Amino acid sequence: MAINYDELSQQILDLDSQVRFAGVANSKGMMVAGGHKENVEQMLVGDEVGMAIHYAIQKAELFTNLAYKIGRETSSITEYEKVTLISIPINSQELFLVSTEPHADYLKIVDTVHSILDSQKDN
Repeated sequence: MAINYDELSQQILDLDSQVRFAGVANSKGMMVAGGHKENVEQMLVGDEVGMAIHYAIQKAELFTNLAYKIGRETSSITEYEKVTLISIPINSQELFLVSTEPHADYLKIVDTVHSILDSQKDN
């Protein structure tokens, strides 16, 4: 059964009031699902969004050459002054991206995403 990425994104947006954005990007840097929470001001607009997606994909690819030693990446969390960015590889072609307010419970978010993805893979 294919994973409904829009549904996954909405579940994460609804999970925590601190979540600002949740969505899926493909390896070409295009958003294929998800979006911002309503009534939340976007920090990045236009080309800045594309740059952020590109950087997230690039960051996910950085350690692939060491995966045989340290294992595959399961998530990446980067805290900035104004936002925390979370990326979770879905497969080799897609990345689940989440942005939250600073100090959000990002481990709860990561665990929830993994739980949903794992349950979908089992179906």
